Formats: sequence, C-alpha cells, structure tokens
Amino acid sequence: MGEKSVKVLTADLTEPPAVSAAPSADNQAILAGLLADVMHIGEVPVHSHFFADLGVDSLVMAHFCARIRKRGDLPSVSMKDVYAHPTIASLATALTQAVPAQAEQAPASGQATAEPAAPASRATTAQYVTCGALQLLSFAACAYLAALVLGWGAAWVSAPSGLTDIYLRAVLFGGAAFVAVCVLPVIAKWALIGRWTARHIRIWSLDYVRFWMVKTLVRSSLAAAMFPGSPLYVMYLRALGVRIGRGAVIWSRHVPVCTDVLTIGAGTVIRKDAFLQCYRAQAGWIEVGPVTVGSDSFVGERAVLDINTAIGDQAQLGHTSALHSGQVIPAGQRWHGSPAQPGAVDYLAVPPARCGTLRKARFCVLQLAAVFLVYLPVAEAGVFLLLDVAQRFFPGIPSLAALLNSRAGTPVGAEIYAEVVPSSLIVYCGAAFALLACAFSVPRLLNRFLTPGKVYPLYGWHDRLHRVVRMMTNARFFNALFGDSSYVVWYLRRLGYQLSHVEQTGSNFGGEFAHETPFLTEVGAGTMIADGLSVAHADYSGSSFRLSRASIGSHNFFGNHIVYPAGGRTGDNCLLATKAMVPLDGPVREGVGLLGSPPFEIPRSVERDSRFDHLRTGEEFRRRLHAKNRFNRRTMVLYLVHRWLNICALALCVTAALAFYDRDANVLTAALLAAVVLVNGALFGLTERAVLGFRRLRPTFCSIYDPYFWRIERLWKFNQGAYLKVFDGTPFKNLIWRALGVRIGRRVFDDGCDMPDRTLVALGDDCVLNVGSVIQCHSQEDGTFKSDGTTLGAGCTVGVGAVVHYGVTMGDGAVLAADSFLMKGEDVPVGARWGGNPAREM
Repeated sequence: MGEKSVKVLTADLTEPPAVSAAPSADNQAILAGLLADVMHIGEVPVHSHFFADLGVDSLVMAHFCARIRKRGDLPSVSMKDVYAHPTIASLATALTQAVPAQAEQAPASGQATAEPAAPASRATTAQYVTCGALQLLSFAACAYLAALVLGWGAAWVSAPSGLTDIYLRAVLFGGAAFVAVCVLPVIAKWALIGRWTARHIRIWSLDYVRFWMVKTLVRSSLAAAMFPGSPLYVMYLRALGVRIGRGAVIWSRHVPVCTDVLTIGAGTVIRKDAFLQCYRAQAGWIEVGPVTVGSDSFVGERAVLDINTAIGDQAQLGHTSALHSGQVIPAGQRWHGSPAQPGAVDYLAVPPARCGTLRKARFCVLQLAAVFLVYLPVAEAGVFLLLDVAQRFFPGIPSLAALLNSRAGTPVGAEIYAEVVPSSLIVYCGAAFALLACAFSVPRLLNRFLTPGKVYPLYGWHDRLHRVVRMMTNARFFNALFGDSSYVVWYLRRLGYQLSHVEQTGSNFGGEFAHETPFLTEVGAGTMIADGLSVAHADYSGSSFRLSRASIGSHNFFGNHIVYPAGGRTGDNCLLATKAMVPLDGPVREGVGLLGSPPFEIPRSVERDSRFDHLRTGEEFRRRLHAKNRFNRRTMVLYLVHRWLNICALALCVTAALAFYDRDANVLTAALLAAVVLVNGALFGLTERAVLGFRRLRPTFCSIYDPYFWRIERLWKFNQGAYLKVFDGTPFKNLIWRALGVRIGRRVFDDGCDMPDRTLVALGDDCVLNVGSVIQCHSQEDGTFKSDGTTLGAGCTVGVGAVVHYGVTMGDGAVLAADSFLMKGEDVPVGARWGGNPAREM
C-alpha cells in the first residue's frame, strides 16, 4: 500500500551524509538486528511487513530510525522512508541506492538552501532580568494610562441621566478610544523602529525591548480582530508599512510584525491563520527577513512563510503548507507541502466577480458604522444600563456615578462588593442563554439567503450574511463547553451540522473546531475528530467567494490541527494523522491512513491500537459510556462555575478600580486594572493544577473509557491558554509555565507556544519557542489514548507553527524548522537541523 504512494525521502537531502554504501545483504543483517533489539525479539524476517506482519506502530519505528542514525555506516532514515519501504529487504535496498543518488543530485528549483547561521547568542542573567524589568515598567505605564482614560471616560459617559445622552456620549468616547487604540501601534512602530530592514536582534537586549513593544501592540490590534478580509484591514497594514497591491484580500488575523519587508501583490488572497510574520526567533536571535507574495497569488489556510521566501505572480501555496527560508515558488506554479514542492491543485478555481471601488467603500462605511454606532456603545452603555437594572433587584448596588463619586465624600462599603457576586451571576447566565439561542436561530434564518455553489461578489450583502453566520456559530465558549463529551453531537446538530446516524463514543469531537458555515458540513457515522479541525467551505478570489459542501466520511479518525477543505478526497474508514494535509486530487482514499504534507498513505491501524476494541461494543461499552457521560456532566458544570468565578473576580477588580478612581493620582486604579490580568491568570492556573489534585501527569497508554483519560479531558477543558498571550516574549511567561508544572530552564524565550500537557514537558536553558508552535505530549487514535514526556535540550529552537509530539527528545542546540511535525518517539541528535512534515534531518 505505502510503496505505491511515496518515494524514498533520503534522495531529497541537499547534502549527503559522509558514509559509504554497504552491500544490501549486509544492510539487511544490520537493520534486522537493530529492529529485533527495539522490538525485544530474537529475529526479524527480512521480507515481513513492518505493520501488517510484525504489528509494530510508528512509535516503535521511530526508535528504530533513531538507532540507525546513531550508526556511522548507514545513511539517515526517516519515518517516510519506513512507510515507503515497509520491509527490511526493501529498506536495505533503498539505503544502498541512497548515497549514490544523493551524490549526483543537484538542488531543485525553489528548494530551500542552507543558510549561514548566526553564532548562537546566550544572554546573561543580568540582561534577562533587565529586560523583564523594562517590560514590567512598560506594562505599568500602559495600565496607568488606561486608568486615566477609562476613568475619565466612564465619568463623562455616565454623567447625564437620559438614555439618549448616554448613548451619544458612548458613541463619541468609544469611537475616539477605538481610533486611538488602532493608531497607537502605528505611531509606536514608526517612532521606535522606523523602517524594518533585514537584521538580527539579540533576544533580551535593549533593542529587543523595542521590538517587543512594537510586536505586542501590533499583535493586540483591534483592526486584525474586527476587520479580517476587509479593505480596512489592508489600509491598516499599509499604515504599518506593508506594500500591498490593489484588490488584495487578507483573512489571516496573524498580523505581520516586521511590516516593511513584506510585499503582497495586487489581487492576492491570503487565507485564514496563515503566518507571514517576516521574523523568526532562533538560537538567541530575532532574525528579520523579507517575504514577497506576487500579484494574483494565493496563500492557503494555516500556511507558513518563513523569512527570505517568495511566491511569484499567479503562483499558489496550498493549505497546511510552508516555504522554508530560501524557497521561491516560480511565477504561475502551484506548490504544496511542508517544505513546499510542485503540485497540481488550483486553489483559485472560483471565477472573479464585479467588485468596484464604490462597493468596497460602502462595505467599509457600514463596518465602521456598526463598530461606532452599535458594538462600542452597547459595550460601554450596556455596563451602565446593567448596573441600573441590577439596582432594581439588588438595591445595595451603587450606580456607576456613585462609584466614581466615592472620592468626593461618599464612601463605598463592603456591601457593594457582596452585591457584585449575584449580579455577575445573573448577567453571566442571561448572556450565555441569549448567545446560545441566537447561535441556534439567527444563522439559520440568514443561511436561507446563501446558495451553495453560487459565486457571490465580495463586500456585498451576501458577504455580510456569510460573515455573520461564521461569527455567530464559532463561539469558543460553547465549543469548549460541549466538546469532548456526548453532548457536542446535540450542539452541532442544532448549529446545522448534518450528522448521520451517530455512533456515540463520548469523544466524537474535541473542544476546538471551526468552520465557515455549519449548514454545509456533513460528518459520517462513527467518525471521531480531535482538536484543531478547521473546515474550509469557502473558496475565495480577490473579488468573489463561493460556498461548497464539505463531506467527511464514516468511521474516520482525524488527529489534531487539520484543515479540511470542501472537495477533500477522503472517504470512509480513513485516519488523518496530526497536521496531515487533506488531498484535493487523485482517487478518493478509503481504508487507509494519511500522514504528512503532502500526504502519503500509511496503514489505517496496527494490532497494538486494537487492544481496547472490546470496550467499544456490547454491555461493557454501554456501562462505561454511561459513566463517562456522568463524569462529563460534572466537568461541564465545573467549567461553567469556573468561568463565572473568573467573570466575578474581574467584576470585583473593576468595581474596586472605579471606587478608587482619582485617588492617589489614580495609582490604585491602575494597580487594580493591572490586577485584572494577574487575577485572571492565577485563577486559570490554580484550576489547572487542582483538576489533577496538584499531581503531575504520567505517561499513559489507555482506553478513552478509562477514568484517568476523563480527568485529562477535564484538564484540557480548563487549560485555556488565551490569557498566556499577554506574557509572550517576556521572562514572566517562564514563571507561569513553571507554576503550571513545566520543567523549564533559564532564559527560555517563548513567543507564543502552546503546551496542553504542561507537566510532561521539559525545556533546557535558552530554548527558543516561536509563535504558533505546539508541544503536544499526547495523541488519541480512535478509542486509544497515548501520552509520554517530551524533552528539549539546552538551546533548542522550535519554528513558527511547528508541532512536537509525545515521547520526543531534541538534543542540545537542535533546530526544528517552521511548520514541521516532529513525530512521536523521534530522537533528534545534538545540533541537528530537522524540518518537514513529518520532520526529518535536513
């Protein structure tokens, strides 16, 4: 099966290893002995299939590949080689032919070339502490400025007694504050940096502090959050220094940081969650480099463009793909994979539509009107109105004016804070029920005006309806609440998912998933989907879009971080491994597994994975599922209570801030506003540790119907990492990771890494973790859960958007390239450079 689908990967290495090719018979004996040692058996037949006959899994084969790499007389072997040549005899023959093939090979067009790396930089403890102190002072200054502005604005807005006057003042103040927040990153960028150029910035240095200030302000911009895919977003990026041609459409909320070295051509489409940061962190340096995307080009969903990359005019980079540093896609070509290579799929198949300047201007005006006249006034005046309504039920609650006037001789007593608790509960429950009711009803009404397969122009009323449907049906709160339980099926059906006869497992969907529209999503019976699925129903050009149905077959299993586009060529009984690319051409795959980007076939399952199949049917299954449902109901209740406690704690801090407004030069107010961030993080962190009784996770191999797995699911529901983004790129994030159980060394640089299994991760001194990276110490395959520890040695680097799986060891100074997937059980040697999906030695 695998031999027909892939080519040997070792032939693609740019530099051959300094070894000689041994005869095939000698290779067979060496390889058979190594595999026998790994499997702890006496002998391995050279013609036995690794997976079908020997019953090994990818973890065993990862250890086997590591054993081969430690020898000096054999070429390096990757997991892709093992799947391509699944017997000792065929693998030995491939290794015999690998060295001559590598010696004759010339670098292919567009292939990444080796770059001279800057010497590793290791900051001193004094530099590290000084950087943290300056960052803390910057945060304190922002808190003090916010205290002055918000306190004055709240007093001014709430001064009138009439509803109309309050609304008009809320419009003026909210609009002015919104403009100021959007303009501040632009001013800071030009004042602190000027024009970005290709350069190296030493991490934890004074130059890095300026970089961090600009990066933090740019990433927190409201323009990216509120206007993706809008001409307003393009205008904002131009103000930051990006060179963007007419008619470009940018959907990614990952705002470019080093903007002056980014060029995007006219009519280009950049899809959701794409990374074009124009910088990367590696070996103690921030490396800034150019990224160029030509005219009428395409960058797919969750694609990553490393520094020093380029896409030519009318060229395309597919979904779940990456350009490694030095790669160039020639004009007119279509590439995919990580690192990218030529392909055939046309991602710009939707025809263009009429979309003139007047239509875009009208769309922008309506967007701004909705923000200034609806969203912001409701957010501001809504607080005042809620306080007035709450006074009718809880007379002890003061009006906002009373809180602000407490400095003038009207003291605020403790009873006010006691009343915050019930009022916050009423607001929390009312808002949750209202939002759930709207998510079930309003999108269904709007969907009646959207026809699948029909081409609509961008920035028209159909576009507005589609955006509302997408926004209202992708609520992370409800996804996390119902995910990883039997009740997610009920939730998705009412959203609009078309689910056939459901074979309930209790873990049909994880807690993190997204879609363009729920009404065109079809999932077959018996399919299980882990976290991170993004269903891409829409095709876009620079002027139009079209919605299509996305059908996922029955009895599939989807790993983490998968983009499933409409027209995906997978059928029934498929396994899509973590971060795998979904094929859009060729025959429909059925009864196989798919791994990597571009994908290649692997066995659907192995004997070890079927150990718990007896728990998936019969009376024992029904008993355990019933017990899991009871446990999940308690988890959902705890989740709801926890989120309410979080809101209540924030309300208490804000109430205290208002009560102390204008006292002691607003220092107390600023301190209380800053405490909002600390209280939020402390509550989340304490809950995470309490879920497991303040114990550490342990390496596990069990059924999803084991109570230990249910506790891990509960942990996932509570370890929401959004609050950690505030601390990205600061020494304070290391303190938080250590408090959450990560074994972390000194001076680790974390620019936005996610670690769902905190207590299974060990990081050495001076590690570098780039934005969008994930260290995931578990996997769930059908009804089996597996986890193990992952260790990164001193000075390791994990690239932008890369995923490190469980049971992995990276030696000191090792580098994992952008968008790579380092599979379970891999052992990366000291100082090695790996990359790709799945990752291999580069």
